[in-house]
Amino acid sequence: MKKIVLLSLIFFALVAGGCKKALDINSTRVVNEQNSWNNMEDSRAKLLGVYGLTRAALADNNGHWIYGDVRMGNFDSPLRQDLKAIIRNDLKAAYPVVQELSNWRRFYAIVNAANIFLERIQEVKAKDARYTDNNMTVDIAQIRFLRAFAYFYMVRIWGDVPFITSSRDGQFENVKRSDRNAIMEFVQAEMVAAAEQLPYRYSVNDIQQPGMYYNEGEGRWNGTLVRKLSAYAVAAQAAAWQGKYADVTVYTKIVLDNFGKAAMAYNPTDYLTGRRGLFFDKNNNQLLGFGFIFGHQDATFVGNIESLTLAEPIVNKNLPDIFVPKDSILSIFKEANDGRFNIDSNGVTHSQLYFTNFLGKYPIFSKIKCMQDGSSDPTFRIFSSAILFTRLEDVTLLRAEALAVLGERQGAIDALNIVRAFRYNVDNVGATNSSYVPYSPERSGNLIDAIFNERNKEFMGEGYRWFDLVRYHKIVQRDPKFIALINSGGIYWPIAQSLIDQNPELVQNSYWK
Repeated sequence: MKKIVLLSLIFFALVAGGCKKALDINSTRVVNEQNSWNNMEDSRAKLLGVYGLTRAALADNNGHWIYGDVRMGNFDSPLRQDLKAIIRNDLKAAYPVVQELSNWRRFYAIVNAANIFLERIQEVKAKDARYTDNNMTVDIAQIRFLRAFAYFYMVRIWGDVPFITSSRDGQFENVKRSDRNAIMEFVQAEMVAAAEQLPYRYSVNDIQQPGMYYNEGEGRWNGTLVRKLSAYAVAAQAAAWQGKYADVTVYTKIVLDNFGKAAMAYNPTDYLTGRRGLFFDKNNNQLLGFGFIFGHQDATFVGNIESLTLAEPIVNKNLPDIFVPKDSILSIFKEANDGRFNIDSNGVTHSQLYFTNFLGKYPIFSKIKCMQDGSSDPTFRIFSSAILFTRLEDVTLLRAEALAVLGERQGAIDALNIVRAFRYNVDNVGATNSSYVPYSPERSGNLIDAIFNERNKEFMGEGYRWFDLVRYHKIVQRDPKFIALINSGGIYWPIAQSLIDQNPELVQNSYWK
């Protein structure tokens, strides 16, 4: 079978063309920047190029999951010492993966490409009559979203980061770090501004985007491009990270009141965990996702959660790179009738949708297992799952979190129970019905704990856990060690030494000096 790994090609080609000083690479394959803003085909290519850079930044070295799931999370590693270091928060360990994940260069490739787009897109409008005002408005909204998303992602990882909103003719200048709170305010404002210009869906005569988008039908764009509700969902996440829970309730309400307009729905458990389910290909339920589409020949061997978690009997690999220990599984999945995983007092498992080989030495986290085009053949270790950043269940539980913090207890319970209705029921499949088990303090503990426990189960393996832990400990203030980690800046990653050597304006995060 022909091996096609498009990720690295997209990443290095586009970065080399748009940020030459940062990488000291002159591309011989990329069209000269001066002559590539002439027509609609150019604008489409540039737009999708920024999406490609974003996907590459998240997938590089499996960073999305290592940042969010591996660091001080539920997972352990049988053999990999670099992952063990990250699990114990030793982020200055001398391993290549640790050092490379300390480098934010790939995120500034997104920022630089977005800045160039915003500065030059008017040239296409002036030269190509096919490129309408509406087309440009929608394109600009997407690019503003992607640039703000890159900053949102970086601030959660490094705290203060350089803030750059112009391309500087492709030169990456030495810039001091800007205050993380100010950048988050920018992110939130940009998301709301983008949301006002984005459609609920593309190529369906939405009032924000009438007609065919780039002459392609709805099926081409479903789950591929950011939409109105994608922007409000990330705005809610940015507000939650800042502790601005009143804003979270506003943004989440917009999403939950309008998701039908976006042809979205909650995900039954069998669809959530299916080989051709939520994570496969692209679909509208991926509120913000970056797909590896097998049919587009961009499935890969790395850069997907499966490359870390799967092993025998799912694929031909002796040991997984990461796994959830049995005692952790049992402490997390304690409630009966949980369709994701549950085991009775006799040791009989009644659902194994999240974990395979539970009785073996290393339970295999198999919630996400999109091999090839949905194959179950263990010899095909080529993966095509999407990097899914947010979905309807995330927005709903964020709303529950916000309402609980604000003292609106019943509203928080109602939101929590919406998700529970798809996960706790007698058939363990996840279709909502009257037999589900609603929240009660006796069964699930206090409300804030129950909400974050539900997030832990629902989003395991999706890159949420570390960031949820930070918010949780800020709210409950129970763990002195974690609070000290927050107050000392230990929740952020160190800045790669290569960046500090290159830019004398940078100062290392104080916790890692």
